[in-house]
Amino acid sequence: MGEHTKRDLVSIEDLSTAEILELFHHADEFRDNLRAWSDLCRGTIMATLFFEPSTRTRLSFESAMLRLGGGVITAADEKNTSRSKGESLADTVRVVGGSYADILVVRHPEDGAARVAARYARVPVINGGDGAHEHPTQTLCDLYTLWKEKGRIEGLEVVLCGDLRYSRTIHSFCYALARFGANIVTMPYPGFELPDYVLHRLRREFGVQTAAASVADLPGIAGSSRTAAYLTASKPHQLALFTNLTNVEVNRIDAIYMTRAQRERHAGEDTSNYPRLSRSTLGAAAARDARIMHPLPRVDEIDYDVDDDPRSVYFRQAELGVPMRMALMAYLLGKIQLRASRPSLLSVMPGHSAGAGLRCRNERCITNNEGVRYLTRDFRLREAETPPVLACAYCEREVEARFVGEPTSRALFRYSDAAVGRIDPARRVYFESEAQGLAAGFQVQSPG
Repeated sequence: MGEHTKRDLVSIEDLSTAEILELFHHADEFRDNLRAWSDLCRGTIMATLFFEPSTRTRLSFESAMLRLGGGVITAADEKNTSRSKGESLADTVRVVGGSYADILVVRHPEDGAARVAARYARVPVINGGDGAHEHPTQTLCDLYTLWKEKGRIEGLEVVLCGDLRYSRTIHSFCYALARFGANIVTMPYPGFELPDYVLHRLRREFGVQTAAASVADLPGIAGSSRTAAYLTASKPHQLALFTNLTNVEVNRIDAIYMTRAQRERHAGEDTSNYPRLSRSTLGAAAARDARIMHPLPRVDEIDYDVDDDPRSVYFRQAELGVPMRMALMAYLLGKIQLRASRPSLLSVMPGHSAGAGLRCRNERCITNNEGVRYLTRDFRLREAETPPVLACAYCEREVEARFVGEPTSRALFRYSDAAVGRIDPARRVYFESEAQGLAAGFQVQSPG
């Protein structure tokens, strides 16, 4: 496979909506007889590079590749990899993504790590979860489950409950639900609301409108959140309605997506009153036709006696992960073709070099951790924003740039200064503050 044809799945945005739907149909074919495809990827090797613990994701990928007839090599314990000796992720994927393996699945504790792997590896890279950023293959499995259970995704009412701040699964799922036209009801545990950068992206890229939500009584989970919100990817004729709406009554629910508290990503927060879904929750009228979903592992947020309710589909989610990942890998390896068009812009496209300017404000971003040694700080400039807003090209965290520098003269201007317009956009150096610019050796100029 030539490098120019390489496709990666770093973000759910690396697949178009039409591609996702077509992959669902291929997953159905694989699922009809999982043992019938052992010649499709014969001679192909997949490497799972997991620098964080995993059971379902790693085993699901390995099972999928073995069912396709390929082989598997794995690094499933960080202590037994060269990372424990200080080797960078970039070097690891350059070595493994060559004669060792034809496709890589990477899980890493730092936000944006999968983008690094995709940039440096010569073979396709699949994000198996990077920090609190994204988990796109879990989203594919979740969407596939909804699609099979409900026959559609557009217009569904989906409740997201629990830890929405640190769950990378939730972030990917939100973006995908918005793209497909589903309505999202967020019911976070207090203090664990969706991050602002996720909300900003939903509004900017998907036209999502937000209103307060009044949710029908759902014992065990409805009382856990005082900040329920209704997010809808409004069509133009709905825009005025949702712009002026102050409260949305939610009396019918198609799916409740529970998440555990991501304790490995935070410390010290009290989760003693974390929501818990039980039989009484399922007895609510609004949940009559709801499907109960969970990415697993479960801790205490779903009672075990709910497992045998036909509306509980979380174990089916896990089962559907194998044919879904079979379809994805077969596609990225060029073993099956899709008729659907690709996205117009892939998420791993390079951004705007920050040079001596901006620093990502996300302390979990790979650029502030191992990437300090070798990564150029890249940002994507958001169009038509005043002051300029730039997003980290690795973890997507946004920052406002109130000062702009010219690198040759080391002149520093406020973003609104007319002189900024005379600086070649490719040469501009952006700063959050005057102090940041001065610290980088630039000098403030008088307006002109």
